[in-house]
Amino acid sequence: MLRLRPGRLAPRRHWPGRRDEGAELRRGDTGPGERREEGARRRTAAPRAASPPPLSPLRPDPGHWRAAGRGAGPRAEARVPRPGRHVVSERLPCSTGHRERGAHHPESTGPASRGGPEFRPASWRLPLRGESRGHPILDARWGTADRTQTRARAEGEEEEAGSQDEEVAEIQARVVGRRRQQEQRERWTDLRDTEKSCQTASIATANASAQARSHVDAQVQTEAPVPVNVQPLSRYDMPRLAAFLRRVEAMVIRELNKNWQSHAFDGFEVNWTEQQQMVSCLYTLGYPPAQAQGLHVTGISWNSTGSVVACAYGRLDHGDWSTLKSFVCAWNLDRRGLSPRQPLAVVEVPSAVLCLAFHPTQPSHVAGGLYSGEVLVWDLSRPEDPLLWRTGLTDDTHTDPVSQVVWLPEPGHSHRFQVLSVATDGKVLLWRGVGAGQLQLTEGFALVMQQLPRSTKLKKHSRGETEVGATAVAFSSFDPRLFILGTEGGFPLKCSLAAGEAALTRMPSSVPLRAPAQFTFSPHGGPVYSVSCSPFHRNLFLSAGTDGHVHLYSMLQAPPLTSLQLSLKYLFAVRWSPVRPLVFAAASGEGDVLLFDLQKSSQKPTVLIKQTQDESPVYCLEFNSQQTQLLAAGDAQGTVKVWQLSTEFVEQGPREAEDLDRLAAEVAT
Repeated sequence: MLRLRPGRLAPRRHWPGRRDEGAELRRGDTGPGERREEGARRRTAAPRAASPPPLSPLRPDPGHWRAAGRGAGPRAEARVPRPGRHVVSERLPCSTGHRERGAHHPESTGPASRGGPEFRPASWRLPLRGESRGHPILDARWGTADRTQTRARAEGEEEEAGSQDEEVAEIQARVVGRRRQQEQRERWTDLRDTEKSCQTASIATANASAQARSHVDAQVQTEAPVPVNVQPLSRYDMPRLAAFLRRVEAMVIRELNKNWQSHAFDGFEVNWTEQQQMVSCLYTLGYPPAQAQGLHVTGISWNSTGSVVACAYGRLDHGDWSTLKSFVCAWNLDRRGLSPRQPLAVVEVPSAVLCLAFHPTQPSHVAGGLYSGEVLVWDLSRPEDPLLWRTGLTDDTHTDPVSQVVWLPEPGHSHRFQVLSVATDGKVLLWRGVGAGQLQLTEGFALVMQQLPRSTKLKKHSRGETEVGATAVAFSSFDPRLFILGTEGGFPLKCSLAAGEAALTRMPSSVPLRAPAQFTFSPHGGPVYSVSCSPFHRNLFLSAGTDGHVHLYSMLQAPPLTSLQLSLKYLFAVRWSPVRPLVFAAASGEGDVLLFDLQKSSQKPTVLIKQTQDESPVYCLEFNSQQTQLLAAGDAQGTVKVWQLSTEFVEQGPREAEDLDRLAAEVAT
């Protein structure tokens, strides 16, 4: 709303050529001549020195209402004459003489006559009603006109004030209406916001940390990855690529053959792993009651999962074993809270156990050979009654201690297994488990001196000694019917389960006994205590005997390919590594476990492990075929030590299998 205040006036413009009808009315219609005379008298009259009286505060000049709307200054000095009043001009000096500045004189050439505004001194003002104009004629003649003009002006001012009041009231009403509308709009907005807030659904929360299932280590990427433009396979020119490969094939093969025959890098090995200790002892296991009786660990075996190791307690030296109680103990190395002195399973056996073998597929089934000649099978998962089958003391049973037992698959039934046992009585027997907990004899073989192949000079036996005692057995990894026997006479024998010749023996048996021997190898200097066939070559096997030597044989010739003297005492066990073609281990009577790597040296062991500090013999050892870094060895102190091998003995080297083939071929020729 525009507020109008008195005192803020601006001069009204006086347009040139406009007639002041009010002035003519006040002067009367005197004609042009009289007006010229009156103008001459005013020009010759001296200006009044006295200042006009001030404007009445009760009657402000209406011109300021109009000027206030145009933004006039606070104190406008030049005032515009209102209709009905004369303008008394001021004489201003100029170069052409004294001229009047006025708007109403017909002969005036001042700015007013040219259309410009009229200027007056700041102290000059128009006289009010009742005041003297300073001239008797003007005072007399203007009296009546002043009263008439006053009444007309008062009425105009009242009408104007009334219209202004109406306009102000209308503006105020519009302002009030707009304010009410704004307030109502704000109230509706608040109400709508309140309703929305009331209708908001409940917030669901969840524990994000408890729901996390996996985590990933993320790296900081400072630059955006650049996508690799891979050309689709269909865009390649396949015919041209095939033609190129055919063109360079002969050249590439020729260069590869040159590299294959080169010896530039023979003996060079790249060590991609950090240096670490080659062998370390993980566990030292033992059963105190057996150790208190002075029993030895005579056999060791790993189960099919590679997590359980079992040992047989007995004695190999002289004594009366008819009433000696023995044990079979097992430890689960993967079990939490493993106690080395507390076996997972303990089986009491009425006779000394000399050998042990786990079932190939049943982790809890284990077979053992006793000093009494019996063969038993236990289920270690049944601690109350672990015995599954036994041979019993019959005519089919061995009459001498059982040297070794092996599980073999039945012909035509790969999921069914038989137990093969060898003993010093010269018999090789195959047993099958039947009902009522009995092992039934299915096949039998007998070693008779007269039927041995005469491929080498054998020691002459005394008259009447016809049986050849078997001390060890090993089956070929390439022919399930082919096996090697170690004998008390010191010579290994190549045998076959498919042999059909009947054995010349008087030993009683429920099944016909056959002669299995096919080939005889050059003997050791004493009985052979252990044999092992290579899992990487069909013709190679190892043998160890009481002469302290390890012989490497080829099945194609009688003399050994090489002979290594590892101990001045007996060698009780030898085993090929299941993962390294040129690595094997041997157990000595001096308390050592020897690891050989033929790729490094063919004359001295790579690592010599001291199993016992008092140099008591190590009787048995076995590699773990599942956890290939583990090697278990049992000694005369009744202790089983589990050794962890470094990656050097676990990871196959480059061309290792080829080196083994070359070794066999070079020596055999």
